[in-house]
Amino acid sequence: MQGVGFRPFVHRLAARHGLAGWVQNRLGRVVVHAEGPPAALARFGEALVREAPPLARPRIAESAEVPPQGMAGFRILASASDGEARVHLPPDRSVCEACLRELEDPRDRRHRYPFVNCTQCGPRYTIIERLPYDRARTSMARFALCADCAREYADPGDRRFHAEPLACPRCGPRLRWRGPGGAAEGEGALAAALACLRAGGIVAVRGVGGYHLLCDARSDAAVARLRARKRRPAKPLAVLFPDLAAVRRVARLDAAAAGALADPARPIVLVPLRPEAGLAAGIAPGLGEVGALLPYSPLHHLLARGFGAPLVATSGNVSGDPVVTDPEEAEALLGGVADGFLHHDRPIVRPADDPVLRPVAGAVRPLRLGRGTAPLELELPRALPEPVLATGGHMKATIALAWERRAVVSPHVGDLEAPRARALFERLAADL
Repeated sequence: MQGVGFRPFVHRLAARHGLAGWVQNRLGRVVVHAEGPPAALARFGEALVREAPPLARPRIAESAEVPPQGMAGFRILASASDGEARVHLPPDRSVCEACLRELEDPRDRRHRYPFVNCTQCGPRYTIIERLPYDRARTSMARFALCADCAREYADPGDRRFHAEPLACPRCGPRLRWRGPGGAAEGEGALAAALACLRAGGIVAVRGVGGYHLLCDARSDAAVARLRARKRRPAKPLAVLFPDLAAVRRVARLDAAAAGALADPARPIVLVPLRPEAGLAAGIAPGLGEVGALLPYSPLHHLLARGFGAPLVATSGNVSGDPVVTDPEEAEALLGGVADGFLHHDRPIVRPADDPVLRPVAGAVRPLRLGRGTAPLELELPRALPEPVLATGGHMKATIALAWERRAVVSPHVGDLEAPRARALFERLAADL
């Protein structure tokens, strides 16, 4: 219910049914006060669930008749900050089709802008500093909206109405390149990164939840250099494909795998390779499958389509450490791995590595939760007598916090051998 455009949806729905009133986020629950003819109110109540935004899963917990307040029009009230909290931390979502059309439209003011988003897509978990989820409580608060973005944010008829990560080239985050050819910004930074990749280089790219290390997945030499520098001699490497058709050319996909690849979470999905797939032999030594990934952010779309061929997209870390999120830290820790760095200036509040799924018996099962699939909230069959923090094992660690009838599972943390991993483990536990 948070970060999915539900309150703007309620506003538009009320206007369509000719109702007055207000909608407010109250620490994890949405309260709607609607006034109008009984028949219109009944249709409105049915449509709240039936026509909700794709990412929302609303359930009417309580409905009651209240005295009318004689209101004119329908408003979105500021989020309440007092009372009993029942907050939910929304996961990040891949760029939606409407934003992709703008990204590719030369006439649009967000043409080729790597941070285009709306209420149905974009970062959530990785930018939220505190709840409830409003722009002032995210790492986007430091980017003041330009006049055009401010109009979109305030317009109930716009799909960016109260889109908290809202941005454009004039007022939002920007790309920055450091590497071969010198420093560059914006479109020049993207062009420099693509040139480095085409020359066989390794590029560290700051994404939504941390850095990726990219190189040409067809090049035996580039993959061998990446493995040697990253000290990862044998573990499989994920591959970023421009689109589903490109995945089908190198792998066999059943309906479950294809659906999982195209899911808004955009996970890595393990799929069987075709003979003569054309990928470097070092991608997954001794294995007949590959971890396939479709672009999840506008930046990854621009990179994947600009390169026009499969790219290795492995976690930006030194083996054993969590994924790196900060530009200075990336250059310090990955300077011996990457030939160039494609940074941006939207702060990542907490890391989220890529999720990994495997098709098993016709269904897709998670092997690792991450960006887009976590935090994962589960409803328990009965209430707990006291809160429980589950810390898991020393290897491939994940944290879960349970209280009452709720359990929330964190993204993948990794092995706890390294000090950075233990520090992240403690921080995620505190955040939960």
